[in-house]
Amino acid sequence: MTHYIIVTGMVLMSLVLYNKFYETAKINSAISTSQIMDQVNINLGYYIDGMSEVSNLVNDELNNDMITTGNNIDNLLEMALKLRKDIVTLAVFSKNGDLVASSSGLKLKKGLNVQQEEWFKEEKLNPESLHYSYPHVENLFTGKHLWVVSLSRETNINYNYKSVIKNDIVEKGVLLVNLNFSAIDELCHNVSLGKRGYMYIIDKYGNIIYHPQQQMIYAGLKKENIDFAVKRQEGNYIEDYNGEQTVVSIKNVKYTQWKLVGVSYNNDMITTQNDIYSYFVLILIVSIFIICGISILISARISMPIKKLEKIMRKVEQGELNIYADVEGEKEVRQLSKTFNLMIYKIRQLMEQIIEEQEEKRKSELKALQAQINPHFLYNTLDSIVWMAENDENDGVVQMVTALANFFRISISRGGDIIDIREELQHAKSYLIIQQIRYGDKFDFIIEEMPPSLIDHKTLKIILQPIIENAIYHGIKGMVDKGYIRISGQVIGDKICLCVTDNGLGMSMDKVSKILLKKEKKEKGSGIGVKNVHERIQLYYGREYGLEISSEVDEGTTVKIWIPLTGEQEGE
Repeated sequence: MTHYIIVTGMVLMSLVLYNKFYETAKINSAISTSQIMDQVNINLGYYIDGMSEVSNLVNDELNNDMITTGNNIDNLLEMALKLRKDIVTLAVFSKNGDLVASSSGLKLKKGLNVQQEEWFKEEKLNPESLHYSYPHVENLFTGKHLWVVSLSRETNINYNYKSVIKNDIVEKGVLLVNLNFSAIDELCHNVSLGKRGYMYIIDKYGNIIYHPQQQMIYAGLKKENIDFAVKRQEGNYIEDYNGEQTVVSIKNVKYTQWKLVGVSYNNDMITTQNDIYSYFVLILIVSIFIICGISILISARISMPIKKLEKIMRKVEQGELNIYADVEGEKEVRQLSKTFNLMIYKIRQLMEQIIEEQEEKRKSELKALQAQINPHFLYNTLDSIVWMAENDENDGVVQMVTALANFFRISISRGGDIIDIREELQHAKSYLIIQQIRYGDKFDFIIEEMPPSLIDHKTLKIILQPIIENAIYHGIKGMVDKGYIRISGQVIGDKICLCVTDNGLGMSMDKVSKILLKKEKKEKGSGIGVKNVHERIQLYYGREYGLEISSEVDEGTTVKIWIPLTGEQEGE
C-alpha cells in the first residue's frame, strides 16, 4: 500500500514540474535567442569598427602633407596591410578611377572600369560617409579571386612634397579596403537558434551579406522572405512563411546600414515540449525502480557486514596482509571479524619469521662461499719462500712474506665481510706481488690511481683476487709473450665499476656466455672462482649487480665488477 501512495504522489509532482519546466524553457529560449543575436551583433560591430579604424588610420596619414604619391603611399598601404590578417588589399584611386597606389604593388586588370564598381558609385553619391559593400569576388587586381567585403571612403591625395614655395596639389580620391569575407562567415557560421533556426545579414537594399544557405538561395533551391526584413525596423515579429510560424528578430548592425536577421521556428518549441515530456516520463519510471531498489536495499542491509568481511577476505587472497577488519553488525559477525583479525596477525608473524630465516640462510651461504679459499695457493707460496731461502734470496723472501702477511691480514679482516675498496686493492696488490715473484718476468701489473671518493667506499672483500687468479692461470700462464694485468675503477651513476683487464689467451663468446651460468665446479688454480664472486655480489647486493665479462680469443679478457655506490651500510 505504501508503494502505491508514493508512486501516485510522484506522478502528480511530475505533472506539476512538467508544466513549470515547459514555461521556463519557453522563457529561456527567448532569452537565449536574444543573447545570441546581441553577441553576434556585438562581434559584427567589432569587425566593422576594425575596418573603420584601418581606413581612418590610412586616411589620416594621406591627409599628412608629407605623404605624397609614389613610394610614400605604397609604403603606407603596405604597413596598413600588416595591421590585420584579414585585410586582402588596400588601394587609392583618383576621382576618375585611376589607380594611384596599391598594397603589395598590385596591378589592375586590363580593360577594367573602376567607375562602374558599386563601391565607387556609392562613394561618389555620398562622399561624407563610409560605404560597406555586400560580399563579392575581388575582381580588380590580377591574381586575386577571394570573396571580400569592401569599404570605400573619400580621401585626399598630395601630388608633391612640401617645399619653401607652396605648390602642393591636393585632389580628392577614393580609399578602398577589401577584407576577407571568411571573417564574417566565421562569426555567423556556427550560430544556430534552436534546432532549425538560423541568422542572416542583409544590406539596406536587401542584398544578402551572409546566409548559411546562400548558395542554395542563389541556385533557386531555397527562398528567403528578405522583403519582410527590409521593410521592418529593429524588433521581434511573428511571421507565417512557407506554412510555418516563425519568430523573426531584426537588429541593426553598428556603423553600417546592414541588418542582422534571426529566424526561429515555433515548432521547435513543440519538439522541446515533447522532449521535456519524455524526460519526465523517464524520470518517473526511474524513480519507481529506485523505490523498489530501496526496498531491496533495506532488506539486504542485514547481510552488508558479511559482504564487507568477504571483500576484506578477497584482498587478503590477493596478498594484502596489512589490513584490519572493523565490521559492525550482529554479535556473531563481530566475533567472526575478531577471529579473522587474529588469523591475519598470526599469518604476518609467520611470514616475518620465514623472512628472518631466509635472511640467515642467505648470510650463511655468503660466509660459506667466502670460506672457499684454495689451500694450494698457500702451499705453493710457502714452497717458493723455502726455495728462495735455500738459494739465499733474502730480499725476495722478505718481500714475499710481507705480501703474504698483508694478503692474509686483509682476508681475515677481523671476521668482517665488508672492507674499504682501498684495502681490497691492497689485497689484490699483495696477491699480484706474490704471483709475480713466483712466475718471475711472466707478467707485469698496474693498479691505476683512483679518486678518494671511490677507494674510501665499502665493498665485499676478496672480489678482485679470484678474478686476477683466473687471469693468471687461464689467460697469461699459457702465453709465449709477456702478459700484463691492469686494475682500474670508476663511479658510473649510482654504481661503482672495478675493472680487471689482461692481454691473455682470451676465450670465445660462447664460453663467455656460459661461464657465469654453469654449475660451480672446482677448477685447478681457480681459487674461490669467478662464478663464486658473481654469486656473492648478487646474494649481498641484489640481482642487478655482479660481474660483466667481455673477451676475445688471443686478445685478452676484461672483467667488470659492479657494486652499488651506497652498499657500504649493509652487513658492517
